[in-house]
Amino acid sequence: MSTSKSKPRAGSLQFWPRKRAKRPYARVKSWNRNLNDNKLLGFIGYKVGMTHILLTQQNQNKKTNDPTFFPITIVECPPIKPLYLKFYKKTIYGLKSISQVFSKKLDKELSKKIRLPKKSNDKFPEEFDEVRLAVYTQPKLTGLPKKKPEIVEMAVSKKDLEYAKLLLEKDSITINDVFNENQYVDIRAVTKGKGTQGPVKRFGIGLKKHKSEKGRRSPGTLGNWTAKTWRVAHAGQMGYHQRTEHNKLILKISDKTEEINSKAGFKNYGVIKNSYLILKGSIPGPRKRTIVLTNPLRNKRIYPIEINFIKK
Repeated sequence: MSTSKSKPRAGSLQFWPRKRAKRPYARVKSWNRNLNDNKLLGFIGYKVGMTHILLTQQNQNKKTNDPTFFPITIVECPPIKPLYLKFYKKTIYGLKSISQVFSKKLDKELSKKIRLPKKSNDKFPEEFDEVRLAVYTQPKLTGLPKKKPEIVEMAVSKKDLEYAKLLLEKDSITINDVFNENQYVDIRAVTKGKGTQGPVKRFGIGLKKHKSEKGRRSPGTLGNWTAKTWRVAHAGQMGYHQRTEHNKLILKISDKTEEINSKAGFKNYGVIKNSYLILKGSIPGPRKRTIVLTNPLRNKRIYPIEINFIKK
């Protein structure tokens, strides 16, 4: 009787090519604009770390709603600032940029990231199909060892020029202006990088028998085929890929840092100095990684929640 065990393959073929992300923070390609209110559809934060929480959720479909421990992730969310408004026109080749208007209040740290314009364009186009607001972060307000900001274009829920102008004239945008407690969000981040790994760790293939030639941890012969097809497990880059996780529940948004900070701070991060939010479950990326939060693309039912205890 054979003692070998069957195992499903690791490493989905839906993700291809498995190469490193171009930058350490995610890009957003799709937005959910089905909102009643006109608001910004995304925000940027920094991953602090994980702990656990005692939570009571009032779900009518369950027999009992006793307090239950759940893993949580903490994301620090310092205020973001508007950089420019970009206007797009729809063409047969996709969206085409037609105009760009910069904010008049820009930080000097932006010169570390982009070349700032000497003359600002104050003319807003009359006809456009889509408007987006580019925002930049303020890592100088956190304990992170960097000053160079991240820049991400965020969509607006409705095509309203007057509301877009109000966003551009704001000094800063806080997390409370975009999201609420007990709301689902989509998380976009770049995963933890693991460098070049072999096919056993990268795809979960089994080890060959000890009498096999030319390597025990290799995928074996490909027959008469000499080309390395992408369907066969081979060594290569593992991690540092952009991933999206849908419907992460925001349990709490607060600016009372004394409720979450410990005396020693969080491991490999430090002390939270700004507003923060608590997400149910885990999210991609290591500590200090830039996280892009967006309005959820998929609808999901929300139940009332009550937080009983947070482990510091």
